[in-house]
Amino acid sequence: MSKWQCINNCGACCNLTPEDRPDLAKYLSSEELELYMSMVGEDGWCINYDHYTRKCHIYQDRPRFCRVQPDSFEDMYGVEATEFNEFAIACCQQQISGVYGRDSDELERYNKSVNSTLIE
Repeated sequence: MSKWQCINNCGACCNLTPEDRPDLAKYLSSEELELYMSMVGEDGWCINYDHYTRKCHIYQDRPRFCRVQPDSFEDMYGVEATEFNEFAIACCQQQISGVYGRDSDELERYNKSVNSTLIE
């Protein structure tokens, strides 16, 4: 079984374009939705994302909705911990494909990374 993980030099999750996420209000509180919308730059990318380094400026203090963790996913999406890895991997694959394309280096690196990580 594969285990979810983040890969360096991706940042696809930092593309926050609200039109791509029409159900935000279903899983974010009104305060979180307001924060989310304030983080969306004119180009749809998070204002805290550095395109040059492909890193987040607020990573250590990022909001709950930016954290890919079993407890966050259970609270926001109703995903049980036993389903977390499969769900999170599918979310990342979908987001990376949407941002960079199905034939992108980012998706290839992500797939290699999660397929080489087995849960013991």
